[in-house]
Amino acid sequence: MKRLFLLILPLFAAVAAQAQRPTDIWYFGQQAGLTFAEGNTPKPLNDGKMSTYEGCAVATSSKGELLFYTNGQTVWNREHRVMPNGVKLMGSGSSTQSALIVPDPGSGNIFYIFTVAPQGSPNGLRYSIVDMTRENGLGDLPRVNLLLIQPVAEKLAAVRHANGRDTWIVAHRWNSNAFVSYLVTADGVSAKPLLSNVGSMNAGPGRNAIGALKFSPDGRKLAAALWRETNKFEVYDFDRTTGKVSNPSSFGPFAEAYGVEFSPDGSKLYGTCNGVGGGQTEIWQFDLKTKDKMLVGKSANRKIGALQRGPDGRIYVAREDNPNLGVIQQPNLLGKECLYVDEGVKLGGRRSKLGLPAFVVIP
Repeated sequence: MKRLFLLILPLFAAVAAQAQRPTDIWYFGQQAGLTFAEGNTPKPLNDGKMSTYEGCAVATSSKGELLFYTNGQTVWNREHRVMPNGVKLMGSGSSTQSALIVPDPGSGNIFYIFTVAPQGSPNGLRYSIVDMTRENGLGDLPRVNLLLIQPVAEKLAAVRHANGRDTWIVAHRWNSNAFVSYLVTADGVSAKPLLSNVGSMNAGPGRNAIGALKFSPDGRKLAAALWRETNKFEVYDFDRTTGKVSNPSSFGPFAEAYGVEFSPDGSKLYGTCNGVGGGQTEIWQFDLKTKDKMLVGKSANRKIGALQRGPDGRIYVAREDNPNLGVIQQPNLLGKECLYVDEGVKLGGRRSKLGLPAFVVIP
């Protein structure tokens, strides 16, 4: 009997771990959604009310149940109704990474929604507070649009601190080469950022603020897509203890670089670009050890956008105004063995835009 119990215990642990994945539910695009909760095969969700051209984020409970979602302007609760005070947040549905949700490390009921404004505009980087004890557990926003810094690019990413409890929020100042790292602790959001002056300037016409920022699965690397006129991808080291960004390297030129994502094993970086004005949609793979680059996919779409690693280990590709997402099936493998499929996942009649939901990276 004891032997049987020991055999069953890992099975229960595996089921519990899967049930608590914080990235199982996605809402994005034109009221589109996916759930990965039933096995690793994503299924369409057609109950979402959000429309967003680019950035968005989703919050779930420790059991993987939907709590709320946002495009950086409006917040919808788990019943797909707008939260009280959940309007007029100062992100934008046309900002690459408009919103990112971070749980308060000291409370299971408080969440922070970080937002970045589009094209380096004055609204900058702000955060709003969601209290899930309000409105009979459906949530409300007691404070909104608290300013951290302005102006910033459209880049926003988050990773768990090396202490396993707190979270780093990283953005990029506009008309600057400075990354800004804010620490979220049980005491709240730090008032002053750590500045890392490294890599390319994010400057010029407002459109140059476009492009994504992503952490590697282990949190030790950070990658950015730099749109016109910079047209390249950059990779940096990140210190999860200090929040410091360092040691830049780059791949380019790639006209209208937009999306970035790391393979699950962290050995490769993927990037999307569209050519000047669109129409030359390409997915590139960069081997971070050898620095080799390879074109691994093209899309029938005129524009493609965000890349997002799913809980199933695949990387999903946003295709503008399309009822399917592209999928990189084996992103750890070299070159075209990664197997890009342009019409990889059907969205149940809903349509993708350029964005996919952002999540905190938990190494």
